[in-house]
Amino acid sequence: MANLTGPERARYVQEMFTRIAPRYDLMNRLMTLGQDVSWRREVVRRAGLAPGARLLDLGAGTGDLARDVVQACPDCMAVAADFTLGMMLAGRARIGEAHTNSRRLLWSGADALHLPFPAGTFDAVISGFLMRNVIDLPRALLEQGRVLKQGGRIIILDTTRPPENVLSPLLRIHLNVVIPNLGRIVTGEGDAYRYLPQTTSGFLQAEQLAAQMVRAGFHQVGFRRLMFGTVAIHWGVLPALRAA
Repeated sequence: MANLTGPERARYVQEMFTRIAPRYDLMNRLMTLGQDVSWRREVVRRAGLAPGARLLDLGAGTGDLARDVVQACPDCMAVAADFTLGMMLAGRARIGEAHTNSRRLLWSGADALHLPFPAGTFDAVISGFLMRNVIDLPRALLEQGRVLKQGGRIIILDTTRPPENVLSPLLRIHLNVVIPNLGRIVTGEGDAYRYLPQTTSGFLQAEQLAAQMVRAGFHQVGFRRLMFGTVAIHWGVLPALRAA
């Protein structure tokens, strides 16, 4: 699986997330020691949503981020989009989903490289642990820029390759031993939780992702590292005036 590329990798990722969907959120809480809850809140805060704003939660999975949006901004509309329908079905089946205002939280099947939305649709595009899994990162960033309004914001929460330091051996044990075994016990899918740490090790460092965002046309790009440098929140703004 480490050598999969292109469409084969996309199919593997889709099938993998379908299998782990029922326990995906629980594993996130366990892997991050519950810190992912506060990370999502920061993502929503950095989106800077005004009343009436429209937001795309791309790679939404079970919709945690999109739910946080409609709770934090009752007058906003969030679209939870993912190419793994099993993840979205698991999210919608949660207790209390029927009480969520369906006009404020919508669900859509979507490929991050070919978004089914017109240009300039959203005030913000956010994602949680999506970008390390896309097969064409520059294209995914360009697509997010396309569906943003001028002056719109992009916020990315994802793993990042940490710099080498005295904690590196412990982090490698956590990624390559603890997480796969925990995933096997909790979800019964040890392979999936061997793949996910591999994507962390093979993904860009925070500075490299920031540079990719700049190349995609975003301004005011910045980031903040979290969890001993293994996770980062990146942000940027689509210029209000595009070059001719």
